[in-house]
Amino acid sequence: MNKYVVGVDYGTLSGRAVLVNAVTGEELAASVYNYPHAVMDKTLPDGTPLGPDWALQDPQDYIDVLSHTIPEILKISGVSREDIIGIGTDFTACSVLPVKADGTPLCFLPEYKNRPHAYVKLWKHHAAQDKANRLNEIATKRGEPWLQNYGGKISSEWAIPKIWQILDEDPEIYGAMDRFIELADWIVWQLCGKETRNSCTAGYKEMWNKKTGFPSDDFFQALDPRLEHVIDEKFSRDIIPLGSKAGTLTAQAAKLTGLREGIAVAVGIIDAHVCIPAVGIDGPGKMLAIMGTSTCHIMIGEKEYQVPGMCGVVEDGVMPGYFGYEAGQTCVGDHFSWFIDNCLPASYYEEANKQNKNIHQFLREKAEKQKPGQSGLVALDWWNGNRSVLVDVDLTGMMLGMTLQTKPEEIYRALIEATAYGTRMIIENYRKYGVPVEEFFASGGISQKDPMTMQIYADVINMPVKIAGVLQGGALGSAIFASVAAGKTAGGYADVFEAARNMGRVKDTVYYPNQENAAIYDKLFDEYRILHDYFGRGANDVMKRLKKLKNS
Repeated sequence: MNKYVVGVDYGTLSGRAVLVNAVTGEELAASVYNYPHAVMDKTLPDGTPLGPDWALQDPQDYIDVLSHTIPEILKISGVSREDIIGIGTDFTACSVLPVKADGTPLCFLPEYKNRPHAYVKLWKHHAAQDKANRLNEIATKRGEPWLQNYGGKISSEWAIPKIWQILDEDPEIYGAMDRFIELADWIVWQLCGKETRNSCTAGYKEMWNKKTGFPSDDFFQALDPRLEHVIDEKFSRDIIPLGSKAGTLTAQAAKLTGLREGIAVAVGIIDAHVCIPAVGIDGPGKMLAIMGTSTCHIMIGEKEYQVPGMCGVVEDGVMPGYFGYEAGQTCVGDHFSWFIDNCLPASYYEEANKQNKNIHQFLREKAEKQKPGQSGLVALDWWNGNRSVLVDVDLTGMMLGMTLQTKPEEIYRALIEATAYGTRMIIENYRKYGVPVEEFFASGGISQKDPMTMQIYADVINMPVKIAGVLQGGALGSAIFASVAAGKTAGGYADVFEAARNMGRVKDTVYYPNQENAAIYDKLFDEYRILHDYFGRGANDVMKRLKKLKNS
């Protein structure tokens, strides 16, 4: 008799669940739930204003994902809950939440509902950049060796700058929290009833290392005397490797989801990293780009290399027994949507309606007619800062070469090309420092829905682009880890490599580079690199000066 697993993938604006055959990886049902509160970047629900670069969420939305999507996939599939052996989850990161000792979010308590620091700080909350800058200065001055495992810079998106911001701006909230926890771990807590900390978020977002642990208390004391014991007081040193079972589903969680009490609950993982087994990757040299509002570039290697500008290298951070490498771009689908929402003339919408096409399809068809270099445009893809390889959220977007003849579709295509150039920068940076990139895979909504973009990527990086076999790669990856947590005797797998080979999948579709286009893109990339280094490496800090003036 077939056994099944559930995977739940928590993204920036929605959560989605899939029910998957544990033997074949076949998806039987899927359901998506949009967060009612979305991203709070201007005000709290009660109107309390937020400052520049804030990005918060309400954790009730994540509970509602469980109560809506899982009953839905059970209903759609008709599978008996008795045949479901496990559940796995993944989350955007670093997305962190202050909670009480029992896991209750501070924002659920009436006395803290109007306090911004009581809510989830989403991954793209950048208001702690001054703390990240200070952390990097102190770590560099002290010669902290672990800093090079993160490309030489810690991002404002990470846990320590965020908790330091809370301590500095609202010490009452800092004192009231018993734990500061990644949502990847908090949602597992809601399912199995106990706190766990996974090696993925601890390694990539909290500066933990499998061999050396966390930075010393002395380092945290150097940041701020009140942070000296922050790891023991607000985090945890008990880190659990990926592929482990966090616990079993509680009666309360079973009632919420409709699943059977006592099934295996997998340890949490970051949403991008979980996609590696979903495309069947089980060895080094293969980069996976998970493309959505942002892009995360994940790969595994047999050796540990320190690569400037990467997000991190973590032993057991993606797959057991390998070093997991992460890089990324903070603005991909986000700025395609920004352009469509803010920069198109009414005539484009009118013409799209006449042709009975949605505006995305209409604009893409116009952009597809453009040849590489035809527009005379080159853009920098920093509309939401730069994650890799510059690690600087204060950088901003740029478009060069516009004239009175420039058309919207040309700007749109230039933005897409800019994200491909950013990916090529990441690939070339890895190769320069010894990390081989021999194959390229793409997952996420853009890879599934946008052939033009994927062909541009193939041409720009001059490599074939292989496409994930499912739309919900994150949810499938979580289901794969659920099958490992359940174990072989229950109908799952002994390890994630076996599970990936059986359950992971790619499409037959492969985008091969057009060599004529690739030659032109080589020239355009040279121009991109000049602009990238000029505006991003300190020769001209005009972007930062303008942002400072704006914020003042």
